[in-house]
Amino acid sequence: MKILLLGGTGLIGKQVLLSLVFYPQIKKVIVWARSSKSASNPNVPIEVIQVNWEDFQAGKVSLPDGLDAVFCCLGTTINKAGSQEKFKEIDYEYPLLAAKQAKSKNVPGFYIITAMGSDANSSIFYNRVKGEIETELRNLQFPFLGIFRPSLLIGEREEVRVGEKVGEFLGNLIPFGLLGLKKFKPIPGEYVAKSMIHSLLHDKPEKGLPPQVKVYENDVLWEIGKDYSF
Repeated sequence: MKILLLGGTGLIGKQVLLSLVFYPQIKKVIVWARSSKSASNPNVPIEVIQVNWEDFQAGKVSLPDGLDAVFCCLGTTINKAGSQEKFKEIDYEYPLLAAKQAKSKNVPGFYIITAMGSDANSSIFYNRVKGEIETELRNLQFPFLGIFRPSLLIGEREEVRVGEKVGEFLGNLIPFGLLGLKKFKPIPGEYVAKSMIHSLLHDKPEKGLPPQVKVYENDVLWEIGKDYSF
Protein backbone atom coordinates (compact mmCIF):
# COMPACT_ATOMS: atom_id res chain seq x y z
CA MET A 1 0.00 0.00 0.00
CA LYS A 2 1.29 3.44 -0.95
CA ILE A 3 0.06 6.57 0.82
CA LEU A 4 0.72 10.29 0.57
CA LEU A 5 0.87 12.29 3.79
CA LEU A 6 0.27 16.03 3.48
CA GLY A 7 1.76 17.88 6.43
CA GLY A 8 4.24 15.46 7.95
CA THR A 9 5.91 17.93 10.31
CA GLY A 10 2.84 18.84 12.36
CA LEU A 11 1.62 17.27 15.57
CA ILE A 12 -0.61 14.62 13.98
CA GLY A 13 1.47 14.10 10.85
CA LYS A 14 4.48 13.13 12.95
CA GLN A 15 2.37 10.73 14.98
CA VAL A 16 1.04 9.11 11.80
CA LEU A 17 4.59 8.37 10.69
CA LEU A 18 5.60 7.00 14.07
CA SER A 19 2.55 4.71 14.13
CA LEU A 20 3.11 3.18 10.71
CA VAL A 21 5.52 0.61 12.15
CA PHE A 22 2.41 -1.28 13.28
CA TYR A 23 1.02 -1.55 9.76
CA PRO A 24 3.21 -3.89 7.65
CA GLN A 25 0.91 -3.67 4.61
CA ILE A 26 2.12 -0.12 4.00
CA LYS A 27 4.99 -0.44 1.59
CA LYS A 28 5.76 3.23 1.02
CA VAL A 29 4.90 6.61 2.46
CA ILE A 30 5.47 9.84 0.57
CA VAL A 31 5.47 12.93 2.79
CA TRP A 32 4.85 16.40 1.44
CA ALA A 33 6.01 19.13 3.78
CA ARG A 34 7.09 22.75 3.46
CA SER A 35 10.04 21.96 5.74
CA SER A 36 12.45 19.13 5.09
CA LYS A 37 12.33 18.28 8.81
CA SER A 38 10.16 15.24 9.36
CA ALA A 39 9.74 12.29 11.64
CA SER A 40 11.33 9.13 10.31
CA ASN A 41 10.51 5.46 10.66
CA PRO A 42 13.19 2.88 9.83
CA ASN A 43 10.56 0.14 9.39
CA VAL A 44 8.70 1.85 6.52
CA PRO A 45 10.25 3.35 3.38
CA ILE A 46 9.55 7.07 3.65
CA GLU A 47 10.22 9.64 0.97
CA VAL A 48 10.10 13.21 2.24
CA ILE A 49 9.53 15.81 -0.44
CA GLN A 50 9.91 19.50 0.38
CA VAL A 51 6.99 21.12 -1.41
CA ASN A 52 6.38 24.76 -2.05
CA TRP A 53 2.59 24.94 -1.93
CA GLU A 54 2.54 27.98 -4.19
CA ASP A 55 4.19 25.82 -6.86
CA PHE A 56 1.50 23.21 -6.27
CA GLN A 57 -1.18 25.83 -6.83
CA ALA A 58 0.58 26.95 -9.99
CA GLY A 59 0.55 23.43 -11.39
CA LYS A 60 4.33 22.92 -11.14
CA VAL A 61 3.93 20.01 -8.72
CA SER A 62 1.44 17.16 -8.89
CA LEU A 63 0.46 14.17 -6.81
CA PRO A 64 2.31 10.92 -7.53
CA ASP A 65 0.58 8.09 -9.35
CA GLY A 66 -0.47 4.80 -7.85
CA LEU A 67 -1.62 6.07 -4.47
CA ASP A 68 -3.97 4.03 -2.30
CA ALA A 69 -4.78 6.87 0.10
CA VAL A 70 -4.09 10.49 0.93
CA PHE A 71 -3.82 11.60 4.56
CA CYS A 72 -4.35 15.35 4.85
CA CYS A 73 -2.91 16.67 8.12
CA LEU A 74 -2.56 20.26 6.95
CA GLY A 75 -3.69 22.90 9.38
CA THR A 76 -2.75 26.15 11.04
CA THR A 77 -4.27 28.89 13.17
CA ILE A 78 -5.39 32.32 12.06
CA ASN A 79 -2.81 33.83 14.38
CA LYS A 80 0.04 31.81 12.90
CA ALA A 81 -1.18 32.25 9.32
CA GLY A 82 -1.36 36.02 9.80
CA SER A 83 -4.76 36.57 8.23
CA GLN A 84 -8.07 34.88 7.52
CA GLU A 85 -7.17 34.77 3.83
CA LYS A 86 -3.90 32.91 4.43
CA PHE A 87 -5.60 30.58 6.91
CA LYS A 88 -8.20 29.65 4.30
CA GLU A 89 -5.48 29.09 1.73
CA ILE A 90 -3.78 26.50 3.98
CA ASP A 91 -6.85 24.83 5.48
CA TYR A 92 -9.19 24.96 2.49
CA GLU A 93 -7.48 25.68 -0.83
CA TYR A 94 -4.50 23.34 -0.48
CA PRO A 95 -6.54 20.34 0.73
CA LEU A 96 -9.18 20.89 -1.95
CA LEU A 97 -6.60 21.09 -4.74
CA ALA A 98 -4.92 17.93 -3.46
CA ALA A 99 -8.28 16.17 -3.24
CA LYS A 100 -9.24 17.13 -6.78
CA GLN A 101 -5.95 15.76 -8.08
CA ALA A 102 -6.37 12.61 -6.01
CA LYS A 103 -9.84 12.11 -7.44
CA SER A 104 -8.55 12.58 -10.99
CA LYS A 105 -5.92 9.91 -10.30
CA ASN A 106 -8.54 7.49 -8.94
CA VAL A 107 -7.19 7.42 -5.39
CA PRO A 108 -9.78 5.36 -3.47
CA GLY A 109 -9.44 6.98 -0.04
CA PHE A 110 -9.04 10.52 1.27
CA TYR A 111 -8.64 11.12 5.03
CA ILE A 112 -8.69 14.64 6.47
CA ILE A 113 -8.52 16.30 9.86
CA THR A 114 -10.99 19.13 10.30
CA ALA A 115 -12.28 20.16 13.74
CA MET A 116 -15.04 19.66 16.25
CA GLY A 117 -17.87 22.03 15.35
CA SER A 118 -17.13 22.11 11.63
CA ASP A 119 -20.12 23.71 9.92
CA ALA A 120 -20.26 25.41 6.54
CA ASN A 121 -23.04 27.67 7.90
CA SER A 122 -21.28 28.62 11.12
CA SER A 123 -20.91 32.27 12.10
CA ILE A 124 -17.44 31.38 13.42
CA PHE A 125 -14.91 31.77 10.61
CA TYR A 126 -12.68 28.87 11.69
CA ASN A 127 -15.56 26.40 11.95
CA ARG A 128 -17.08 27.67 8.72
CA VAL A 129 -13.88 27.07 6.72
CA LYS A 130 -13.57 23.57 8.16
CA GLY A 131 -17.18 22.88 7.23
CA GLU A 132 -16.70 24.24 3.73
CA ILE A 133 -13.80 21.91 2.98
CA GLU A 134 -15.84 18.97 4.28
CA THR A 135 -18.67 19.91 1.91
CA GLU A 136 -16.35 20.20 -1.08
CA LEU A 137 -14.75 16.84 -0.33
CA ARG A 138 -18.13 15.16 -0.02
CA ASN A 139 -19.04 16.51 -3.45
CA LEU A 140 -15.99 14.84 -4.99
CA GLN A 141 -17.43 11.44 -4.06
CA PHE A 142 -14.33 9.45 -3.23
CA PRO A 143 -15.03 5.75 -2.78
CA PHE A 144 -14.15 6.46 0.86
CA LEU A 145 -13.86 9.81 2.65
CA GLY A 146 -12.78 9.87 6.28
CA ILE A 147 -13.39 13.06 8.27
CA PHE A 148 -11.79 13.42 11.70
CA ARG A 149 -13.07 16.14 14.04
CA PRO A 150 -10.86 16.49 17.12
CA SER A 151 -11.33 18.95 19.93
CA LEU A 152 -8.30 20.92 21.15
CA LEU A 153 -5.16 18.95 20.32
CA ILE A 154 -2.52 18.28 22.92
CA GLY A 155 1.03 17.07 22.41
CA GLU A 156 4.51 18.29 21.63
CA ARG A 157 4.84 20.90 18.92
CA GLU A 158 7.77 22.92 17.67
CA GLU A 159 5.84 26.08 18.48
CA VAL A 160 3.86 26.82 21.62
CA ARG A 161 0.12 27.34 21.15
CA VAL A 162 -1.31 28.96 24.23
CA GLY A 163 -4.86 27.74 23.62
CA GLU A 164 -3.70 24.15 23.42
CA LYS A 165 -1.65 24.45 26.60
CA VAL A 166 -4.73 25.79 28.37
CA GLY A 167 -6.75 22.93 26.91
CA GLU A 168 -4.21 20.41 28.17
CA PHE A 169 -4.38 21.93 31.65
CA LEU A 170 -8.17 21.82 31.68
CA GLY A 171 -8.15 18.29 30.31
CA ASN A 172 -6.19 17.17 33.35
CA LEU A 173 -8.33 19.19 35.73
CA ILE A 174 -11.93 18.70 34.57
CA PRO A 175 -13.60 15.24 34.62
CA PHE A 176 -15.14 15.60 31.15
CA GLY A 177 -16.33 11.98 31.08
CA LEU A 178 -18.13 12.17 34.41
CA LEU A 179 -19.81 15.40 33.36
CA GLY A 180 -21.04 13.94 30.08
CA LEU A 181 -18.74 16.25 28.13
CA LYS A 182 -16.33 13.73 26.66
CA LYS A 183 -16.96 15.07 23.16
CA PHE A 184 -15.24 18.31 24.24
CA LYS A 185 -12.24 16.79 26.03
CA PRO A 186 -8.85 17.92 24.62
CA ILE A 187 -7.27 15.00 22.80
CA PRO A 188 -3.68 13.81 22.25
CA GLY A 189 -2.54 14.08 18.64
CA GLU A 190 -1.42 10.45 18.87
CA TYR A 191 -5.06 9.36 19.33
CA VAL A 192 -6.13 11.15 16.17
CA ALA A 193 -3.27 9.59 14.21
CA LYS A 194 -4.25 6.13 15.46
CA SER A 195 -7.85 6.76 14.43
CA MET A 196 -6.81 7.70 10.91
CA ILE A 197 -4.78 4.52 10.50
CA HIS A 198 -7.57 2.49 12.12
CA SER A 199 -9.94 3.87 9.49
CA LEU A 200 -7.51 3.01 6.71
CA LEU A 201 -7.36 -0.54 8.02
CA HIS A 202 -11.04 -1.14 8.65
CA ASP A 203 -13.18 1.21 6.55
CA LYS A 204 -12.96 -0.64 3.27
CA PRO A 205 -15.29 0.65 0.54
CA GLU A 206 -16.94 -2.19 -1.31
CA LYS A 207 -17.15 -2.26 -5.06
CA GLY A 208 -20.55 -1.45 -6.45
CA LEU A 209 -21.64 0.52 -3.40
CA PRO A 210 -22.18 4.30 -3.32
CA PRO A 211 -19.34 6.53 -2.06
CA GLN A 212 -18.90 6.19 1.68
CA VAL A 213 -18.34 9.08 4.09
CA LYS A 214 -17.48 8.40 7.72
CA VAL A 215 -17.19 11.15 10.31
CA TYR A 216 -15.19 10.51 13.46
CA GLU A 217 -16.19 12.87 16.26
CA ASN A 218 -13.92 13.65 19.20
CA ASP A 219 -15.41 11.12 21.64
CA VAL A 220 -14.96 8.32 19.08
CA LEU A 221 -11.37 9.43 18.45
CA TRP A 222 -10.77 9.14 22.17
CA GLU A 223 -12.13 5.58 22.30
CA ILE A 224 -10.11 4.40 19.31
CA GLY A 225 -6.91 6.15 20.37
CA LYS A 226 -7.10 4.86 23.94
CA ASP A 227 -7.97 1.25 23.16
CA TYR A 228 -6.72 0.51 19.67
CA SER A 229 -3.47 -1.32 19.12
CA PHE A 230 -2.11 -2.39 15.79
